[in-house]
Amino acid sequence: MDFILATFNRDKLRELSALLGLPGVSLRALADVPGASAPEETGATLCENALLKARAALALTGAPAIADDTGLEVDALDGRPGIHAARYAGPGATYADNRAKLLAELDGVGPERRTARFRCACVACLPDGRELVAEGVLEGRITAAPRGANGFGYDALFEIRGTDRTMAELTDAGKNALSHRARAVHALAARLAQALPALRADGGAGSR
Repeated sequence: MDFILATFNRDKLRELSALLGLPGVSLRALADVPGASAPEETGATLCENALLKARAALALTGAPAIADDTGLEVDALDGRPGIHAARYAGPGATYADNRAKLLAELDGVGPERRTARFRCACVACLPDGRELVAEGVLEGRITAAPRGANGFGYDALFEIRGTDRTMAELTDAGKNALSHRARAVHALAARLAQALPALRADGGAGSR
């Protein structure tokens, strides 16, 4: 059964495919669907934005759709960049652009005040109208400079609480064992496992 992953980000496709782990279920990126485009993320929360993306993918393809939205909440910045993490340095910003802006805003802020958390909402929208929602959170702090070569986004700046390592200093397996996205996807996978028998009985993915 094919699910559409409502993203154009290949890094997310690789990571979520490894995390989902449901027998007989494979993920196909929205980028591979002819005529697909990303909806405007106008939601006020991560969950609202994830649902906007998944609903749009379901409406376009007729196939069950999964989407996630991730935010980085930095306490010294009153929770910024929050839901705007992916576009923090502006439209078209690169990972490096976003990291540079975050570090500039935290210039002069001591380590004890650089506490932060990654928050991820992961949702599935099914052709029968069901919408499944899960969330994962990972606590940590923002480092003074990037460390590590793995991962993407803000991973090289996010030191996991209780460790001396950033997300980018972990292997893929290590990251997938504890990340905010892993926690959200695993919770969603448990709910999907209960929903799949009925979905298959109704004719599978329902692709048009």
